[in-house]
Amino acid sequence: MTDQDVKDYYELLQISPNADPDTVTRVFRLLAQRYHPDHPETGNEGRFREILEAYGVLNDPVQRAQYDVLYGLQRRDRWRLVAEGAQVAGDFAAERQIRFFTLEILYSRRRLEPHRPGLLLPDIADLLGCPVEHLEFTVWYLVQKGLAAKSDQAMFSITAGGVDVLEEQRLFQVRNPMRQLSEGSERRTGQERRHTPRV
Repeated sequence: MTDQDVKDYYELLQISPNADPDTVTRVFRLLAQRYHPDHPETGNEGRFREILEAYGVLNDPVQRAQYDVLYGLQRRDRWRLVAEGAQVAGDFAAERQIRFFTLEILYSRRRLEPHRPGLLLPDIADLLGCPVEHLEFTVWYLVQKGLAAKSDQAMFSITAGGVDVLEEQRLFQVRNPMRQLSEGSERRTGQERRHTPRV
């Protein structure tokens, strides 16, 4: 495995990079049962093979340690690209990307841990591979828009409104695969702006 072909196994299993071995196994069994080719309703052979591959790496302490090194480099590279993109397309486009990534993290957390859907800001920053101070504006915006909520313990979680916006954005990307996530990377007509969900 090289840093050129690092798959996001944590995303495939819908778990945090800090997940303990028991959580990895528990979630794997749940997803494997869901996507097993023999399942009459949700069987998906391609997805099942991906899950097996991810579990094979993350369940082995040695392979996981090696993978985490490459995974960490990839996350830092992603943040570097976002930062460089800000210089070219402007801070607005980069901030929209960060908000979208943040919602994705909170979305996965709520689905995986519905009884503990919240994450602290440092945890979110760690998952994104960016400094905490770069996220303060992001989470402020998401909370003010009602897309995320902040508890008394300073835990952030996605709201129903945030789920709707994220899923609508994903559906828009499926229907329009050539569109860029960031509105700053392209010019849209007034009609598209009215119908495209914004984060």
